[in-house]
Amino acid sequence: MDQRRRRRRRGRKQSRRRRKRNLMLKIIFFIILIVGTVAALLLWRRYGPTKEKADLDKYYGIENENQLAVIVNNQVLEPRAMISDGKVYMEYGIVRDYINERFYWDPNENILLYTLPNDVVSVGVGSQDYSVSKEKHSEDYVILKAEGSTAYIALDFVKQYTGMDFEAYDDPGRVVVVTETGEVKTAQAKRDTQVRYQGGVKSPVLTEISKKETVRIIEDEGDWKKVRTEDGFIGYVKKSALKKETTEKISRDFVEPEYTNIHKDYIINMAWCNVTNYDANNNILQMIAQSKGLTTISPTWFHVADTAGNIESIAGADYVNYAHQAGIEVWAAIRDFDGGISSFEESYTLLSHTSSRDNMINQLIAAALSSGIDGINVDFEKISEECGEHYIQFIRELSVKCRQNGLVLSVDNYVPQAYNQQYHRKEQGVFADYVVIMGYDEHYSGSPEAGSVSSYDFVKNGIEQTLEEVPAEKVVSGIPFFTRVWKETPKTEAELASQEGTDAAEYPMNVESTAYSMAEAQNVVAQAGAAASWDDVTKQNYATWEYEGSTYEVWLEDAESLQAKLQLMKDYGLAGTAAWRLGQETSDIWDVILQYVN
Repeated sequence: MDQRRRRRRRGRKQSRRRRKRNLMLKIIFFIILIVGTVAALLLWRRYGPTKEKADLDKYYGIENENQLAVIVNNQVLEPRAMISDGKVYMEYGIVRDYINERFYWDPNENILLYTLPNDVVSVGVGSQDYSVSKEKHSEDYVILKAEGSTAYIALDFVKQYTGMDFEAYDDPGRVVVVTETGEVKTAQAKRDTQVRYQGGVKSPVLTEISKKETVRIIEDEGDWKKVRTEDGFIGYVKKSALKKETTEKISRDFVEPEYTNIHKDYIINMAWCNVTNYDANNNILQMIAQSKGLTTISPTWFHVADTAGNIESIAGADYVNYAHQAGIEVWAAIRDFDGGISSFEESYTLLSHTSSRDNMINQLIAAALSSGIDGINVDFEKISEECGEHYIQFIRELSVKCRQNGLVLSVDNYVPQAYNQQYHRKEQGVFADYVVIMGYDEHYSGSPEAGSVSSYDFVKNGIEQTLEEVPAEKVVSGIPFFTRVWKETPKTEAELASQEGTDAAEYPMNVESTAYSMAEAQNVVAQAGAAASWDDVTKQNYATWEYEGSTYEVWLEDAESLQAKLQLMKDYGLAGTAAWRLGQETSDIWDVILQYVN
C-alpha cells in the first residue's frame, strides 16, 4: 500500500514537471512566434512594396482645375496647357522650347508666325483664320488664344507644321505629346505591376500597368527601368516585371518642308570693305586691283536708322557694276551698330516688333534690288539673351525674301561661347546660305589683359564648335587683316587699393591697345627696335619691348599666321574664308590665300 502511494506521488510530481515543461515550451514558442511576427512586420514595413498612391496633382505640378498637365516625350513639364471648346491648347513657351521652335509669338502686336521656306504663316488672336503670305485659310476652331501677354496655341494647328502625335487623358487632365522619331526601346509587362515615382518598392505608385502592356524604356537604373507609359506616366518598373525588350522604329507621315539654299560651286574668298560714306564707294577699283582671287566683297552699306526698322543706305550701283566686271559678287552688309541704333536695348526694341522687322526687311530688299547686289550679309552684334528669339525670327523672315528674290543670305557670328548661344547658329544653318565665323577679337579693345586677336586654338575651337550645329559646306571662316599693339603699365598703389575683391591680384596692369593694319604693326615693331619670333602656341610672330616704364606686346597677323588659319579652313572642308577688312592686308597675303581657295 505504502509503495503504491509512493508511486502515485512520484507520478503526480512527474506529471506536474511535464506540465510545467510543456507550459514553458509553449511560452517560449509563443514568444518566438511574437518576436518572429514583429520582426517579419518590421522587415515587411522596411523592405516590402508599398501600396501608397502618389499625389498625381503634385507629381504633374497641377495647382488648379483649369491646368492641363504636360508630358513631351520623356519629360514632365510645367502644366502650361488647357482644354477649351474641346481642343487642347499649349502655352507658346512650351511649344517653342520643346515641340517646334519655329513658332513665334509677338505679344506686342498679338500675332503668331510660322516661317516656311517661301512664306510666313500668320495668325491673329481669337481667330479661326490664318494667312500664308496673302492667301487666307480657315479652321473650325480658334487657333490662338491669349491671356494677357501669354499665348496658347491649338495643338491641332501645331501638328500641321510638326512631326508629332498627341493625346489628352483624364484623372488628372493631361496631354501627352510625342515628337521623337527613329529607334526607341520598348518592353512588355510580364504581369500586372506598378509604375513607381522612383526606383524602389517604397516609392509611391504612380499608376498600374496590365500584363502585356507596352512601355517605352527610357533608361536602366540597376534593378529598375525608367519607363514612359502610353498615357503619360514617367516612372520606374522592376526590371524583373518586364519582358520582350525590343527596339522599334518610329516614323510619321509628316514631311518637313525643304529650306533650299544657294550654294556656290567654288570656295568663297570674301573680304569686308568698310565704306563710311557714299563717296568712299569710288575706291572700289583700287581695292579690287590690290587683291587677288577675290570672289566676294561685302561693303558696309546698310545701317539701321531707328527702332522702327528704317535703314540708311549708301549703296552704289556703279560699285556693283565694277565688281561684277571683275567677276566679284557683292554681298552688302547690314549692321545694328555704327548707325542710328547702337545698343542692346535698341536692337531688342527693333527686333521684338513684327512691323519693325517687316519694315526693315522690305527696305533692305528694295535697296538690294535697286543696286543690283547679289546678297545680304547680316552683322548684328547687339543681341542680348532675351532678344535671341526675335533675332532668329528676323533671320527666318529675311531668308524668305532673299529666297524669293535669288539673293544670297550670309550671317556673321562670334566664335561660339556660352554667353552667345542666343544667336541660334543651328537654326541659321537651316535658313541662311552661309554662316560666317568672325574668328577674331579674342582680345579686343577694352580687354583687361593683353593677348592675341586671333590665336590658332581660338580659331580652331570656333570652327569645331560651329560645325556641331552648322554643315561644313555652309561655314565661312573669318580671319583678321589687323592686329593690336598692347601697352601694359603697372597700376599705382592707389589704383590697386581702389579695386575690390581679387581684381588687384588678377589685373595688376593698366591695359591699352591700338588696332593696326598688318604693315602698320610691323612698322611699330621695327621702330621700337624689337625682333619678332614665332610662337608655336598661337602660331603667330610675337614681339615685346619696354619703353618708359611700360611693356608693349604684339601678336602679329601676317602671311605665316594666316597660313595656319587657312589650313584649318581646308582641313575642315569649309565653304571658304572672309577677311576683316580689305585694305589692311600686305600684298603678299593674296598669294597665300590663293593657295587655299583654288
